[in-house]
Amino acid sequence: VQLQASGGGLVQAGGSLRLSCAASGRTFSSYSAAWFRQAPGKEREFVAIIRWGGVTTDYADSVKGRFTISRDNAKNTVYLQMNSLKPEDTAVYYCAAQLQGGDYYTWSRYSYWGQGTLVTVSS
Repeated sequence: VQLQASGGGLVQAGGSLRLSCAASGRTFSSYSAAWFRQAPGKEREFVAIIRWGGVTTDYADSVKGRFTISRDNAKNTVYLQMNSLKPEDTAVYYCAAQLQGGDYYTWSRYSYWGQGTLVTVSS
């Protein structure tokens, strides 16, 4: 599976952005997909996960109630809708996918990664 992330940009605090992660491969629906982010000088951190069935989701506490992850398996695409953005959301956002299940919150468990898209939130 190859992943291509897009949708980042510059937005003011309180604004919204929608990130997209387009996947190649006909079996993408079998993969669980997640978003991670990495701010300058910080470690990569979990943001959101959507399981392969598209029903089960989970979020980091810092984004709960503001971000929504979804997927359209017909389009082989995963989305991250980000509302009420804060300056601390500024980071490079990465989409990732895995087949094996288990630990969905650790970035090293993911075998497939997109190239990252920069989100900058100004105050």
